[in-house]
Amino acid sequence: MLAELFLRVWYGNSNLSSTIGYFSKYQSKAMSDTNTGRRKFLKNSSIAALATGIIPAFAVATKAAQPAIGGCNPTTLDYYGEGPFYTQNPPDIVNNQLAGATEAGTRISISGVVRTLDCTEVIPNTIVDVWHANDPGQYDNSGFNLRGKMTSNEQGFYLFETIYPGKYLNGSVYRPAHIHFKITPPGFPTITTQLYFEGDQDLASDPASSITSGNFNASDRIISLTDNGLGTLEGTWDIIVDGDGVSTGMDDIHLNNGMIYEVAPNPYSEEVNIRYGVFKKSKATLSVFDLNGKLVAELSEEQLNPDKYTATWQPDASIPSGHYFVSLKINDMQVHYQKTLLVR
Repeated sequence: MLAELFLRVWYGNSNLSSTIGYFSKYQSKAMSDTNTGRRKFLKNSSIAALATGIIPAFAVATKAAQPAIGGCNPTTLDYYGEGPFYTQNPPDIVNNQLAGATEAGTRISISGVVRTLDCTEVIPNTIVDVWHANDPGQYDNSGFNLRGKMTSNEQGFYLFETIYPGKYLNGSVYRPAHIHFKITPPGFPTITTQLYFEGDQDLASDPASSITSGNFNASDRIISLTDNGLGTLEGTWDIIVDGDGVSTGMDDIHLNNGMIYEVAPNPYSEEVNIRYGVFKKSKATLSVFDLNGKLVAELSEEQLNPDKYTATWQPDASIPSGHYFVSLKINDMQVHYQKTLLVR
């Protein structure tokens, strides 16, 4: 489920010459099909259905009720706004860990991309300020536990790990589990909103999360969480706001050039297999990046005919556990990526 969600996220250009990589072993081999172009390739492979649904129905919020622009929904405020428990000047989140290792509760990971209103560009260096209640439903109002901020990286990507927020009474009803967000793109106004989770029995009775239209529509801010097999629930939430973006060359470039359609196993400990497709004769580059957008490994760079291919990455022992991104470039243009989780 998580891999499918991340097929909806685009990976921007990186300066490969400024990064340091580690590479231990790769294997790239052509698979048996011999297709002459993208259309025939999609028809004859299992990614046909995936490709037709690849344009994202983004799960995001808006600062004012506006019609969807270019097929994506801009970001709305939450009905309750900031709420009474915000603390100014939160610290930077270290190593993506909002919750400490000893914090009680179910571990969750939230990640996504900050995008411009038309979704064609990403917004780097956006401040993403988050806070929420602990497992018993209490806020730390004297310190900064479960409070912190991060900035989106060069590809507009953000990620933090924390615990599933506890609930507390709001009058006679419980507020559903939620995470507060203050989102500030460079030079643009701050958007304040809240994120909710599918399956919460208190969503329908809550004055904020139950709103389904207008300025405070919360429908697209209720996201699913999927167990990654290691006891952590993972969710994806893209943020779409007004800001100065960096082009990712969206315009269906992956459908016209190539795409990664499977990364498995995921999570992995010793090796991961990447299955990808090239839709026209071109130079294809398969690389691995860390969360900061720095190159970790170059798996393959060669001229390829339209076909399906497989590569295997065996991370060097010096590469630590964590999230990494497998990225596909076609003729030096980033066209697709998927997130992976290395567990030592």
